[in-house]
Amino acid sequence: MTSTEQAPAVDRDEELLERAADAAAARRTQVEKRIVGQREVVDEMLTALLANGHALLVGVPGLAKTLLVQTVADALDLDFSRIQFTPDLMPTDITGTEVIEEDRTSGRRVFRFVKGPIFANIVLADEINRTPPKTQAALLEAMQERAVTAAGETYRLPPPFFVLATQNPIEQEGTYPCPRRSSTASCWSFRSTIRVGTKKRRSRCARPERTIRRCAA
Repeated sequence: MTSTEQAPAVDRDEELLERAADAAAARRTQVEKRIVGQREVVDEMLTALLANGHALLVGVPGLAKTLLVQTVADALDLDFSRIQFTPDLMPTDITGTEVIEEDRTSGRRVFRFVKGPIFANIVLADEINRTPPKTQAALLEAMQERAVTAAGETYRLPPPFFVLATQNPIEQEGTYPCPRRSSTASCWSFRSTIRVGTKKRRSRCARPERTIRRCAA
């Protein structure tokens, strides 16, 4: 490829990067109308989404991680689904299951696949380390393949498809750690691990001030 042929390709790459940066800035502004003091976390989440990857949010309870993910889904105008992981959660509770239906006209009974909550654009896997490995494996497989297989049939997940999981780093009793490539790597199938910390005092005061100004107006 000559230098004259490379120039248009470089210009197009720069244009795409600028468009991605503008889109991320616009979505960040929308998210900050509801979430205050978590700009770095929002930037890392948007980066993971733009890179077509999944992210693991690590933080103690009470930091509005669920609200943050739902707000990002609203800002992107994408379908949102939340899965609360528990020790008794089964893989079919996530991916879906087959049910028997009776045709009223013919009287025949047929199987019909009922899609699970994973069939959404943005899926919040809340406390992913609370469920056994077999259920984690079902989620991680769907994340990697972006599809669900049931009874020999493959069902594609709706694009774009992102999983944002949460994990409590303090409470480890009765949990099942996510599989990792190494001791220092992120959980398998997650592009990045995002640490969610407490807000600064100035940020905590900003939200009540906004509410007071909005009510006064």
